[in-house]
Amino acid sequence: MKYAGRLAAVTLVGALSLAACGTDNNNGATNSAAPPATDPSSAGSGSGGLSGTINAAGSSAQANAIDEWKKNFQQANSGVSLNYQPSGSGAGVQAFIQGTVAFAGSDSALKADKGEPAQADARCKTGKAINLPMVIGPVAVVYNLPGVDNLQLSPKTIGDIFNSKITKWDDAAIKKDNPDAKLPSTAIQAFHRSDESGTSDNFTKFLSKTAGWPYEPAKAWPAEAKGQGAKGSDGIAQAVKTGAGAISYVELSYAENSGLSKAKVANGSGEFVELTPESAGKTVEAAQIAGEGNDLKLDIDYATSAAGAYPIVLVTYEITCEKGLPEDQAKIVKAFLTYTASDEGQQALGNLGYAPLPATLVAKVRTAVEAIS
Repeated sequence: MKYAGRLAAVTLVGALSLAACGTDNNNGATNSAAPPATDPSSAGSGSGGLSGTINAAGSSAQANAIDEWKKNFQQANSGVSLNYQPSGSGAGVQAFIQGTVAFAGSDSALKADKGEPAQADARCKTGKAINLPMVIGPVAVVYNLPGVDNLQLSPKTIGDIFNSKITKWDDAAIKKDNPDAKLPSTAIQAFHRSDESGTSDNFTKFLSKTAGWPYEPAKAWPAEAKGQGAKGSDGIAQAVKTGAGAISYVELSYAENSGLSKAKVANGSGEFVELTPESAGKTVEAAQIAGEGNDLKLDIDYATSAAGAYPIVLVTYEITCEKGLPEDQAKIVKAFLTYTASDEGQQALGNLGYAPLPATLVAKVRTAVEAIS
């Protein structure tokens, strides 16, 4: 198989380059101790290439991406098992800090105001923890309002809905955004994530930058904003799908898998933009790198005025040690992330509601992954 051959070679390179890495056992992996393959054709056979198990946890937003990546990666490396628990970004980061997983998936980078970078560095012992953006997970504003298609919402209107200031669908602000729509007087049911979530963190950052959101952006939803909670991306999608008058925010992949209606959202120029992988990619393309070295934490402009740019995006990160993982973990993590950042890995997500990283950013990610040891 052409793909398996390419991936086998990549995996072999990753395995051979890590012969001397590792520190104290940080848990999160088991290894059946097969030596590195000397023949590239055997690296994907399970008989002489990578072998072992690693555990990871975190963002439910990237769960569908991880499932697709795992399937392809494990087909080419049958001796490897990767267990990913979509427990939420906050739980995943804590599991990484505690050393129970080899990497964490998170919809936001490690937070300095919570002391997470220092705690993660301490876990890595001989190196630093790094944030690696891996795929764009656009955030859809989803709604359930029979008879209303092509809903348009400005940031201020969205903020007032989720801050319980707008409670009916025929409110004047919603009418202003939708002058030609026939809006019912149905009560609005605004759902938010009940668990700590990078999706909530990004959504409230968007509201803070564009809608006069009075609360501090955070993974945890502010109690003052009220609304109804649902756990995980699956819980949000189900709540909106079954609740007449419901509205919420969820990653595009979950919105599409559940067949939910998505609102057009106005960007900084006032243009109402439909959410597509391409329109979300335009926002990420303009993002600035806020980290240092191989830490690729991004600073996203949620108030972008770029033509055709959809403003509510999250970049889902993989958080791991640049140096300091035990050798058995490092080999598999490096090989897996080499694949996820490859052309094949990025293109594998095209039908799942994700957007690939811009070319300039993915090149930096590949350089950072190569430094893992």
